[in-house]
Amino acid sequence: MTILSANARKKMHLISGGALGSFVLLRFFNHSLGLISIGAMEAGRRVFTLIWQSVPGTVLLYGALLLHFLMALDSLYRRQTLRMPVGEALKIIFGLSLPFLLIPHVVAARVEPLLTGVAADYPQILRALWSTSAGTTRQTIALLFVWSHACLGAWFWMRGRDWFPRYEFLLYTVALLVPIFALLGFVNGARSLGRDYAEHGGYGDRAYVSEMRPRVDPALAENIRLAFYAGFAGLIGGTLAVRALPARGRIRVRYPDGRVAAVSRGFSVLEASRAAGIPHVSICGGRGRCSTCRVRVIEGLDGQPAPETAERATLTRIGAPDNVRLACQFRPTQNVTVVPILDTDSLGIKTQLARQNGGGRERRVAVLFCDLRDFTRIAEHKLPYDTVFLLNRYFAVIGEAVESSGGVIDKFIGDGALAIFGLKTPLPDACRQALAATVRLSAGIRTLNQTFEGELEQPLRLAIGLHAGPAIVGEMGYGQATSLTAVGDTINTASRLEGLAKEHDAELAVSVELVERAGLSLEGYRRMDIGLRGRKATLETWIVEDAARLSEVMPAQD
Repeated sequence: MTILSANARKKMHLISGGALGSFVLLRFFNHSLGLISIGAMEAGRRVFTLIWQSVPGTVLLYGALLLHFLMALDSLYRRQTLRMPVGEALKIIFGLSLPFLLIPHVVAARVEPLLTGVAADYPQILRALWSTSAGTTRQTIALLFVWSHACLGAWFWMRGRDWFPRYEFLLYTVALLVPIFALLGFVNGARSLGRDYAEHGGYGDRAYVSEMRPRVDPALAENIRLAFYAGFAGLIGGTLAVRALPARGRIRVRYPDGRVAAVSRGFSVLEASRAAGIPHVSICGGRGRCSTCRVRVIEGLDGQPAPETAERATLTRIGAPDNVRLACQFRPTQNVTVVPILDTDSLGIKTQLARQNGGGRERRVAVLFCDLRDFTRIAEHKLPYDTVFLLNRYFAVIGEAVESSGGVIDKFIGDGALAIFGLKTPLPDACRQALAATVRLSAGIRTLNQTFEGELEQPLRLAIGLHAGPAIVGEMGYGQATSLTAVGDTINTASRLEGLAKEHDAELAVSVELVERAGLSLEGYRRMDIGLRGRKATLETWIVEDAARLSEVMPAQD
């Protein structure tokens, strides 16, 4: 039995981590003021203290710290195996080591002032930290560990968001510069202590430090530090001991190749796979944010825990049958036999994991589908070489039109093409880019017809479909044929619109939704409602005979 649901635990971990991250970011900013002067650091410290040493700030900070640590221990307790991706392992190592690195600083900066009634200012803090080379090294390592843990936690939370690619470079830059400025401010502030620093040697003088303000009995301070060390070590050790107790019960998870993972009751199928060394796809890292780890339960489903809210939402979204569960969320209470639905080898997942978008993300994109009308009849009267040459010129027109407008070619299909807009831009911009590509494509086909006027019995004619909406974008395929592509209802709808353009002898059929998101109006063109297979509602569509005329209603392009 668990008191809190998995979703509630995740939210608590996230909220407490966000509060601690805010504290760390402000503290690092305070350190970086050392690049200006000691006075700037001290002024920043007063504001910082006003916020975080107030009663609400203190409750928030230490409550978040305790909650975050307890959630980390809970996560450690629930792990069946310590086999995990490197990123997750580093986050855990950094997180569990932080208390031991920060205890000396916390005792000197918070506990001693409470006992003496005298708060330390920044010069005193810097002299204390620089009193020994060991103290300086420990403070530097603690700073780097704190920031690394915060960045890894933020990355695990942000990487699956559809807005992350747009701000990825900016976020990585901030993640790199923040600790650099904090360390430079820390060093510059210590070196700018001036005559006192110079007179007392490279790292100061511990006797001198002790004269700066009333100090508690060194033995008492050491006992306090040891008590903290013992407390945190006991919590971690106790967690590891409890998770190893056999009283929790054992179950067996069987796989189709005959392998069996024996795990403690209460742990997930994904953890069972990792414990047994069985490859198991999990793009989101076991957080229930994707469905790549899903398994089909072929024996032992009766009597198992029902899916919680997050798992149920994902399974409903993909239309999974009742015997399909997410391996990262499914925690069997009795023996079970499962079949992983996505195989790591047959889908080339090992290669995909190394790529930025390999795991797949849901994005809101604009999609362009185009095709040549009656090209088969044209090709019948041409030599194979001439046909290939003409197609390559046509594909070049498509590529130039799409790429110059800000999109990417997904694939060429016979004499058709699929292009995607919005992988790096917001949806309104993507819709305008798709319309701009359509105008360029229409003009390019006219130029191509003029070039081959004497060789074509009839001019090349395009049919284009445009639509916007959500799609799954990721690396798909097999072996060398793996590439970045998109799938989903939005792609199917764009393809249907391209067919609609052919039916009405027009060059373009574009959904009203895409036009409205682009901030344009096509009043004066033919508008109709079409029915789509699998949809009850109709799709409002504009029919445009000459796509090049859209340039009249579009803003000028840079």
